[in-house]
Amino acid sequence: MTNPVVSCGFVPLVDAAPLIIAKELGFAAQEGINLELHAQPSWSALRDKLAFGAIDAAHMLAPLPIAMSLGLSGYKTRIDVLSVLSMNGNSIGVSNALFERIQFSDVNDAEGAGKAVIAAANGKQLRIGVPFPFSTHSELVIYWMEALGQSRGESFVLRTFPPAKMSEAIQADEIDLFCVGEPWGNYAVQSGSAKLLIVGNAIWSFAPEKVLAARHEWIEANPALTASLMRAVWRAARWIASPENLLTLPDILAREEYVGTAPELIERALTGQLRIEAQGPSMTVPRFVEFFEGAATFPWRSQALWLAHRMASRWGVDVDTASETARASFRTDLYRANLSAVGAVIPGASEKIEGAIHAPKTVAAERGELLLHPDSFFDRTEFDPSKPIIA
Repeated sequence: MTNPVVSCGFVPLVDAAPLIIAKELGFAAQEGINLELHAQPSWSALRDKLAFGAIDAAHMLAPLPIAMSLGLSGYKTRIDVLSVLSMNGNSIGVSNALFERIQFSDVNDAEGAGKAVIAAANGKQLRIGVPFPFSTHSELVIYWMEALGQSRGESFVLRTFPPAKMSEAIQADEIDLFCVGEPWGNYAVQSGSAKLLIVGNAIWSFAPEKVLAARHEWIEANPALTASLMRAVWRAARWIASPENLLTLPDILAREEYVGTAPELIERALTGQLRIEAQGPSMTVPRFVEFFEGAATFPWRSQALWLAHRMASRWGVDVDTASETARASFRTDLYRANLSAVGAVIPGASEKIEGAIHAPKTVAAERGELLLHPDSFFDRTEFDPSKPIIA
């Protein structure tokens, strides 16, 4: 008897790795499912296919399920987050012309870099490229700019380009800087189109980037398939976390049917070995992208609430409605039910104060203890989900 098919969409990016590895190394097959992966040309295409049932699940931008459930992005449909696929992994690059004016070289200093960019703009509106309106990329750069006193629509605007086209957009002078996931940040630097300014985790040191999402009705109708998919992807993330597997992983991801770019660029992202410019020295950025450690796969409802409150303030959504939707969307209940048996170390709580951890911290888990990574914001603010502050 053949295994039942679970179709899953993805955009060709390094952070689709847990899905790709779940398929390629047999974790999905071991869980009794035939995982079919379908590359999508854009986030809007992936969104629509998931919404209308052309695919069962998706590699998705962390804010997008909330936005879809609220009806902010296309057809309103409830989308649930089963687990987080990746934390961090974005880079902010600037045009060569802008870089010449700022000459900034600390990729971990979001405040210094932001002030330098604003000064160099000299009152001119900054054009910032992002892959999609409802994305962590958008939330990071808006938070960054607004925290430094800039106003969206006046001081800066966002322009949307597919990740693979970001290098072309900055080279064509359509944008001044961008926030994009890998390998396209490294690609822009290596091709000479841009310089690396800062990494995304300089703004929020442990930000949810991509999630494993599915339609609520599909999850309800297919509880066993949902559990199998979650276990397969979790086991793949655990495999990715083993350092010895970094010898194999870039070559798998680089295949044409997946990311379709040079393994060397993918390896840089996976190891955090980044360069400010093509011929410049390499530097190590800790936790540039994280797939497993520090409860990286857990769908914290407090992170969902941070995203929801920020979107609500900009899109005119009632904050209580946004909060209720966000809490319902991030399925910590399914994570606990489906992953406890395979050895996942599960936090004792589903929410925490975001931005409050400035050094590695041990917290209570359902069984034993769990080490959490720092999750601070660059401006040292905190988000308490019980006392939300509207941006």
